[in-house]
Amino acid sequence: MARKVLISAGGSGIGRCIAEVFLNNQDEVFVCDINAKSLEQFQQDYPKLHIYTCDLADHEQIKLMFSQAIQKLGGIDILVNNTGISGPTVAADELSFEDWNTVINLNLNSTFLITQLAIPYLKQAQAGVIINMSSIAGRLGYPYRLAYSTSKWGLIGFTKTLSMELGADNIRVNAILPGAVDGARVQRVLQARADVAQTSLEEVTQNALKNQSLKYFVNPKHIADLCLFLASDSGRSISGQILPIDGDKQCLS
Repeated sequence: MARKVLISAGGSGIGRCIAEVFLNNQDEVFVCDINAKSLEQFQQDYPKLHIYTCDLADHEQIKLMFSQAIQKLGGIDILVNNTGISGPTVAADELSFEDWNTVINLNLNSTFLITQLAIPYLKQAQAGVIINMSSIAGRLGYPYRLAYSTSKWGLIGFTKTLSMELGADNIRVNAILPGAVDGARVQRVLQARADVAQTSLEEVTQNALKNQSLKYFVNPKHIADLCLFLASDSGRSISGQILPIDGDKQCLS
């Protein structure tokens, strides 16, 4: 039986990979994203996909998006909170309060609001699932990325607490903590760090892999496969867990 899946920020990157594995599993999928062009291209590739263009920093738009998701899906079995921005790469004493608020609002506040709206529907599901996309920066400190790291650590407490609250309703809640994921986004992040450190992109890339057992960036498909497993019957006893997928990264610097 097809499950009803809502994925935030699912138009490209990790979010699209996650949506694809559920679509290929014959589930019914609704994705929202701020990038209308990416969503339209995605729907061309998967005509059964439900899409909605939405700025998740705007809480009123979130409510409209969620209403549309319920109208299209008729409920929710699986929620994947994939929303997130990196924010600026800057020293803590130079980080503006505006930039801090922008990151916290999108990475934490929007995730809270979507989840709060989804909980009544997840309670109606036979075995609801929430998957929160945190980060390696949610288990390690991350110099010059204070707002981002703080928001991702916040998702850990969010996950643990929701797991305890919702377990009696047979809803399981887990967090995935990706390391550096192969693709355009990690290249932008590494370039920003190179600019701050006044060094080369090649040197920053080498340093990024130096304290990591597996010497390559994470394949986004592996993150998507983990989501599919956590949402499957095989994952029904897994909740409240913080699951790194980072090549055994020991530190961020």
